[in-house]
Amino acid sequence: MRTGRAAPQRGYTYLLLLFAVAALGLVAAEAGVVWQTAASREREAELLAIGAEMARALARYRDETPLGTPPFPSSLAQLVEDGRFPVPRRHLRRIYADPFTGRAEWGLVRDGEAIVGVHSLAPGVPLRRARLPPELDPAAENAARYADWVFRPLAGGEPRRSPLPPAAADDLLEPMTR
Repeated sequence: MRTGRAAPQRGYTYLLLLFAVAALGLVAAEAGVVWQTAASREREAELLAIGAEMARALARYRDETPLGTPPFPSSLAQLVEDGRFPVPRRHLRRIYADPFTGRAEWGLVRDGEAIVGVHSLAPGVPLRRARLPPELDPAAENAARYADWVFRPLAGGEPRRSPLPPAAADDLLEPMTR
């Protein structure tokens, strides 16, 4: 026979459910931090590639400068369409967007009116400190923010390389030296 009293409820299931939800929250928070770091590293790699490409474009502009004209552009648009020649040359396909800001707006390092380097306008702190491209200023290893990563053309016009492999180029030169 039943009495009017109900069995006492202990609430263990509810307490276990609360702990499970808290643990899932902690795991999700940690996954978010890992995802954010991975996304930041990916944007850094993209920034390094774009910055190095812009530095190489500045170097090409400098190396192909006709006599009597300034060796560096006064705007980034001149890298996209270099009008110093009868047929305009392209040193860049387009002005690339900064991966951190999402805008095709760059900090410019100038020597008078000439652009001699570019940098990101992003405020964040770089994660990468080693194995940086040679176009990046050597002080970049100790950079406190992305704006301190200055991309410059490599020093001096390097001699043009033959489009042929070294063995083929030697074969062409050998008959002339005999």
